[in-house]
Amino acid sequence: MLQRHLLLLSAAFLAVACGDTQPPAAPDATRYDLLITDGTVYDGLGGEPYVADVAIADDRIVAIGSDLGTAERVIDAGGLAVAPGFINMLSWATESLIEDGRSQSDIRQGVTLEVMGEGWTMGPINEAMRAEALERQGDIKFEIPWTTLGEYLQYLEDKGISTNVASFIGATTVRIHELGYEDRAPTEAELERMRGLVRTAMEEGALGVGSSLIYPPAFYADTDELIALAEVAADYGGRYISHMRSEGAQLVEAVDELITIAREAGIGAEIYHLKAAGAANFDKLETVFERIEKARADGLDITADMYTYTAGATGLGASMPPWVQEGGYEAWAERLQDPEIRARLVEEISTPSDDWENLYLMAGGPGNMVLAGFKNPELKPLTGKTLAEVAEMRGTPPIETMMDLVVEDGSRVGTIYFIMSEENVKKKIAKPWMSFGSDAESLAPEGAFLLSSTHPRAYGTFARLLGKYVREEQVIPLREAIRRLTSLPAENLKIEDRGVLQVGYFADVVVFDPETIQDHATFEEPHQYSTGVSHVIVNGVPVLLDGEHTGATPGRFVKGPGYAAAN
Repeated sequence: MLQRHLLLLSAAFLAVACGDTQPPAAPDATRYDLLITDGTVYDGLGGEPYVADVAIADDRIVAIGSDLGTAERVIDAGGLAVAPGFINMLSWATESLIEDGRSQSDIRQGVTLEVMGEGWTMGPINEAMRAEALERQGDIKFEIPWTTLGEYLQYLEDKGISTNVASFIGATTVRIHELGYEDRAPTEAELERMRGLVRTAMEEGALGVGSSLIYPPAFYADTDELIALAEVAADYGGRYISHMRSEGAQLVEAVDELITIAREAGIGAEIYHLKAAGAANFDKLETVFERIEKARADGLDITADMYTYTAGATGLGASMPPWVQEGGYEAWAERLQDPEIRARLVEEISTPSDDWENLYLMAGGPGNMVLAGFKNPELKPLTGKTLAEVAEMRGTPPIETMMDLVVEDGSRVGTIYFIMSEENVKKKIAKPWMSFGSDAESLAPEGAFLLSSTHPRAYGTFARLLGKYVREEQVIPLREAIRRLTSLPAENLKIEDRGVLQVGYFADVVVFDPETIQDHATFEEPHQYSTGVSHVIVNGVPVLLDGEHTGATPGRFVKGPGYAAAN
């Protein structure tokens, strides 16, 4: 098998050297593991599509052309698009993959790589963090046998997953590891230990450093602290990626901070789920575009990602000031039961301020906040109701109701906030440096996943892009959308041999119907699969055939550039 692979690669490289635009046809006697025939091939680089066969042996693409030979399995892709597997630039499948490694809601949209790391990561952890994580588990229960981030990602691979996985190291997690939940700067010794944790993660295969700066304790980190961590990632060819300090009133200033970190640390940087949140801030998006494109013109590597909806999802903590959350959940819940603190919070949450990100006001009030995730079984009947509805049911003011729910639930309470404009969604999609991420778990409409609601982006982000915004509204051409889902994020992440449909690359392939691909998940009924994806191949193994999951779990821990540098 390996000898055949090498011979085919040599033939392909010779063809390229001679100026051929297509690899040469293989002899009829050639036999592959898998042959995808008569599909319309999209290379992932944005080139014009063409009809060809794609041959796979072991875990690699070994030939693209016509009359390639025979195979153990043949997939007829006539009339369908054949593209590199899609990359989910912001996945929260950290726990859902432990519960169900099939990654159904993403696989059925063509996703073959889940990229994690928005501030919090599953490692590194110390014993105090391990105990807290076990105590705070919600609907999904699991053991925590790992300590480092790399050990967690390897745990997923060993357990069996259908998608590949990769991750940034969370700046929030690194801070908690050394400082806990305190609102202060690290000492020199603490900062050096934090940098050491980043160094270890990069050598294990992390992609860079990820931050989430509106949430305590990440909120307490200043720019210099973030630069110090990003510098370590830069030494290994990594990237800085951030849920910025503001997406609303201080949005432009937050972009300036990200650009400063990139410049000072000598690192490429990406903005997580770029948005202008709150009606008063919608027009700031154009200024953000100007800032990013000026930085790119100056030679900085600045990019962004997004999801294809006008609502975001986080917790009720995003509607309360960071000071009340210092010390972690227990300290937060205790403060919420103090009458004087509650009175102060009512005043602060009701009053516009540039000092912190207030999603209660940015959403326009409790009627635009849907309660989606409860831990306490007694509160689960409230799932899907707005905060306004629950406040009316209880006969308490909305802000006081928020405080009560956080205390009663033992959690931040998962919440959907309607904070963006449809016009801005389209403007963002049109930007050539924009990739895409679900900012959600990868779920299935069964078992533990049905104990809570979710944002429809968990089931529909990528299909919605290709159906609504490419086919129906023609915001960008299909070949450009595929580039943004494949080679663009792979290049930004410096992932080798993935993201392009090309001989020698890993066989992560999606076969879908551009005329029918469609999201079906709604805010009212989010647990609904997208349709239109027929087949998905991960590392040469079919995980979706004729729209049905095969149960195969060939996913791997995909390592970033630091791993190669260290090894």
